[in-house]
Amino acid sequence: MKKVLILTVTAGNAHNACAKSMKDTLERMGDVEVKIVDILKAYSSKRNVWVADGGYNLAVSKLLPLYNAFYEHYRNCKPENRYTSAPQHTILSVLNGLMQEILSFKPDVIYSTHFYGAIALTDLRLVYDIPCKVVVTALDYVLSPFWESGIGVDNFVVAGEDFVSLSQQKGYTKQQILPFGIPVDEKTLEEIDKTQARKLLGIKQDAFTIMIMFGGGLWSGGLKIFKQVVRALKGRQAQIIMINGKNKKSFEAISKMKFEPGLDVVNVGFTNQIPLYLSAADLILNKCGGASAPEMINKHLPMLITEKLAAQEKHNLAYLKSKGIALSFKNEKQLKENLLMMMDNKKLLQSMSKATNLLRQDSIKLLAEFIMQQPNADYTALEKQDIDFDKVKKTVNKARHEANRRQKKLQRAKA
Repeated sequence: MKKVLILTVTAGNAHNACAKSMKDTLERMGDVEVKIVDILKAYSSKRNVWVADGGYNLAVSKLLPLYNAFYEHYRNCKPENRYTSAPQHTILSVLNGLMQEILSFKPDVIYSTHFYGAIALTDLRLVYDIPCKVVVTALDYVLSPFWESGIGVDNFVVAGEDFVSLSQQKGYTKQQILPFGIPVDEKTLEEIDKTQARKLLGIKQDAFTIMIMFGGGLWSGGLKIFKQVVRALKGRQAQIIMINGKNKKSFEAISKMKFEPGLDVVNVGFTNQIPLYLSAADLILNKCGGASAPEMINKHLPMLITEKLAAQEKHNLAYLKSKGIALSFKNEKQLKENLLMMMDNKKLLQSMSKATNLLRQDSIKLLAEFIMQQPNADYTALEKQDIDFDKVKKTVNKARHEANRRQKKLQRAKA
C-alpha cells in the first residue's frame, strides 16, 4: 500500500480544495492511504493560523494596495536569501509536530499544496534523512514569493512550460520541475454539453447564460458586481447564475430582489456542483484565482475578470489575457461594454473558448499517477538518527543559519 501525506494551509480555500481533490483522485486509483494535514492548524499557534487565513482575507479586502506592494517586494527578493525569508519564523513553529507526523505515518510521498510545506521539508532535510519523495505544487500562473525557499523538495509542479525557466531562476533544477499544470478537480474535465448541464440543473435552455463566481464568497465585491451585471443587461434576454458560496448575506439579498422580464437569475448558495454550473455557462465573471482559473479553462469558458485583484491574481489575469482567454474591466462602464460585446460577438466567444485548449490538461491525473509511481520509502536511516522531538526546531534553525552562511560565502566567491 502506498502512503501519501498531503500538507495544506488554510489561506482562502484553494489550497484545501486542491488537497482534497488530490486525495479523492489518489483513492480512486486504488491501494493507497492518504492523510491531509493543515500544518498550521495541526502544529502551530492560533495566531499563525489567523495570519494565514483571516489576516490574508483582511489584507486583500481592506488593505489591498498595501498587500500588493508587499507581494511585489517579496516576489523580487534575491533567491540567495532563501534561508532568511519572511515565512521562516512561522515555519519553525511547525517543525517539531511535522517531524513527529512523518515518523509516525511514514509516508512514501509527501505532497504539499502550499509553499509552507515546501519550506518546512527543505529546512528539515538540512538535518534529517527524510527518505520519502516530496512533491509540491504552485497554484498560480505566476511564481509567488518564497518558492525560492523550498528548493529542497524532489519535484516542483508548475502551471506549464512557460514557468520552467522562472523556476530555475528561483534555484530549482530542470530535473525537479514538472510542468503538469495546476491540479484541480478532475470533474471539471468532464465533457458535459450545455444542453445536458442546463437540463440537469433545471434552468433555461435557450438563454445566454452568464455565471458569476468570486471565490466562495470570501471576496466582498461579488454582490456589487452582480448588481452591475443586472444593470448592464437592462432590456436584454439573459440568464445569470450567481454563485454566492458561503456568503449568506449576498444570497439572501439577491433572494429578495425583483428582476425585469427576460432576465432570469439562478441564485446559488454553497454547492458542490460547480463543475456542472460551469458546463451550463456561456461566459464567467470571476476574480482569477489560481485554482479557479484552471477549472474555467477545463470547461472552455471565456472569462471577464475584475481588475480589483490581489497581486497574484493580477499576474494570473495578465497571463490569461496574453493567451486570449480573458478580458477584464476596471469599472462598471467597462464591465457593461465588454459584457455586451462578448454576448453579441459569437466569433470572439468562440475564439476565446478555443484558446483554452492551449492550457487545458488533465493535471491532477498526471500528478496523481506520478505520485503513485514513486518507490516506497525506507525509514531505517531516519529512525537511527535518535531524534529529540523537543529540539527539532532548535536543531533545524541552527542548520538553516549555517546554510545561509554557506550561501553568502558562495555568492561572494562568484562576485
